[in-house]
Amino acid sequence: MDPLKNSPPPEAKLHFLDYWRVIRIRKAIIITVFLITAIIATAVTFILPESYASTCRIKVENDVNDSAGGSAMTAAQMPYDPYFIQTTFEIMQSQLVLSNVISALNLNTEWGKKYFNGETLKTAETMEILKGRMALAPVRNTKLIAITVYSDDAKEASTLANTIAEAYKNYRLDTRRQTTAKGLEVLQGQYLEESNRIWSTQEHIENLRHDLGISGDQAEAIGYTPTLTTEMLQRYHDQKIEGERAYKELDVQLQQLKSLDRTRLRDVLPGVVNDGALSELLGKLHEAQQRIASLKIDYAADNNVVTRVQTLIDTLNLQIEDRVTGILSQLESQVSAKKAALEALNQQVEEAKAKDQIEAAKNQPYYNSKRDLEQMRSQHNLLYLKIEAERLDAEIPKTSMVQVTDRAEPGKAPVKPNKTVNIVLGLIFGLIMGVGLAFFIEYLDTSVKTIDDVERTFQSPVLGVIPQNIGYLLDEGAESKHAEAYRVLRTNMLFSRTSEELNTIVVVSAGAGEGKSTTTINLATVFAQGGSRILIVDSDLRRPTMHKLFKVANNLGLTNYLLKQNTLAEVVQTTQVPNLDFMASGKLPNSSMGILGSAQMKEMIAELKKRYDYIFFDSPPILGVSDASILASEVDLVMQVIQYRRYPQPMTIRAKQMIEKVGGNFIGIVLNNINMSQDEGYYYYSGYYHDYYYSRSAAEQEAEAKAAGASTPVKPV
Repeated sequence: MDPLKNSPPPEAKLHFLDYWRVIRIRKAIIITVFLITAIIATAVTFILPESYASTCRIKVENDVNDSAGGSAMTAAQMPYDPYFIQTTFEIMQSQLVLSNVISALNLNTEWGKKYFNGETLKTAETMEILKGRMALAPVRNTKLIAITVYSDDAKEASTLANTIAEAYKNYRLDTRRQTTAKGLEVLQGQYLEESNRIWSTQEHIENLRHDLGISGDQAEAIGYTPTLTTEMLQRYHDQKIEGERAYKELDVQLQQLKSLDRTRLRDVLPGVVNDGALSELLGKLHEAQQRIASLKIDYAADNNVVTRVQTLIDTLNLQIEDRVTGILSQLESQVSAKKAALEALNQQVEEAKAKDQIEAAKNQPYYNSKRDLEQMRSQHNLLYLKIEAERLDAEIPKTSMVQVTDRAEPGKAPVKPNKTVNIVLGLIFGLIMGVGLAFFIEYLDTSVKTIDDVERTFQSPVLGVIPQNIGYLLDEGAESKHAEAYRVLRTNMLFSRTSEELNTIVVVSAGAGEGKSTTTINLATVFAQGGSRILIVDSDLRRPTMHKLFKVANNLGLTNYLLKQNTLAEVVQTTQVPNLDFMASGKLPNSSMGILGSAQMKEMIAELKKRYDYIFFDSPPILGVSDASILASEVDLVMQVIQYRRYPQPMTIRAKQMIEKVGGNFIGIVLNNINMSQDEGYYYYSGYYHDYYYSRSAAEQEAEAKAAGASTPVKPV
């Protein structure tokens, strides 16, 4: 026999109906938790004492001066500071403020009389009570703070709120006065120190002036005035540039003249130097040269006239040479003079600068002290203005720091407890708790819950769904309202067979009490009512119970036949249902394993298959003993009964695995003990067939039953 091929498990997805199913199934828990929570919330609401609330609103500002000269930024210009608001909350709840409230209202005594039988409270104890009744909250996007106080006395609540506001206001004023006084004291000390430093510095400056010999304009100046002024330096600079230019031009001209030969120098020098004597000599030389040239035409070279003229020319040349030499000497003297004048000018300027530097360095301490004195006087004046501003600021009331914008008034109605809100919240919380607990229990419950759970987990079909509180069809008869569920099971089982020869069936379960015996009897009864010859074998040799249901003795049965003590005819008993026979378990042997697995057992099964159309075997739980596993390996078909919400899924999965391990032909699962009223899905699976069947006449039902019994089921394609 080929094993059945199972398709891969479909993905589990929760649907809205799954949530609704959990709520319907666990509605008792939900209702119980809901009612308990609602009752507790209602009782607590009516037990709690009534409380009144009063709110006083104040406007708070950072510590700034109200005088114009006291601060560069006024209170209105200060940005919103959440840290300041939070700090204000903490100060309002501190001992600095609340101790004054307690003292002003004598709360230690009053509350001791009111709440502690006249015992005077300590300030710390009263403060904790008061803090518990306070509620501070900022008004959004403003600098306002709401001070809310709760009390069982409306007037007391308003008085406390107003007193807290006044106490905080007084605290801020006292703190500011103390801060201002300390600031004035510090400023006055600094002012005296600066005055002493100014007097000491003035005396030191006077001594420096006398020691350094500074007087007149120099003493009044803020720094040393140099003798070499800017105008003088500019003039010296211009003279230096002009002298350097003249010197260079003359020197260049001299060098150019020196580089010429004597003949060329005679021709060039008159144009460079305006010298009348040289020009006259050159003129005479030119005339003499012209004359001698004309004489040489008429006279011989040794002629007296020619000789005199030649002598004149020689004399003129000597005079010209002397004159040229003299001019060059004059030029050299001029170059040297200009150079000396330029150097003298530079030396004069450098000496003046050096003198100024020496004088400035010598007088620098005097002028530094004067500058320090000016700074001291400036700081001294600022301190004076600051002191005057602080004095003025101290005299102006600081009402703008804390302003009471809305005084608290006694409440007209209590605000706590809010009965409607508390009860509604209790109902909502109870519902949430109930639903949450239901789903938590459902999460912890790993038993079989739905057909989808079975088919997804076991990868096996569900052959039938048996409703809750099913009776025995032996007593109820064919017209029982529960018979239709077993007819559906019979039909599905028949269509699950692969051959008509497979007619021995064992019904197993993972644990005790899942309804396998009831399922076996009722299913066999339905088959018998359909006209088939049926035998039920009570093969539960551990705790047999079927003989009690059939109301027969258990002294003869299966064990007697297997031990060859009696024949089949002797151990098989008829029942009150036509076509239905029963074989009890018989006397219990010491060990049932050898008997059920014996060759005699197999021969008996083969013999019964010839005599009956279907043979049903009842077995013990498959996880308890090995008997059920042996039977599963010997019969043709195996069905597993799973009781709704009884055992964890791993246990039922293990039972199926044991059937497959011994080679049993597992055909499907029967879900037992289903509450149809809590799960519409099961109703449509099983209850619909019941309504459909019994909506017809008795004749139609009988005809259909006979047709179903006579027909041969065909394997579906």
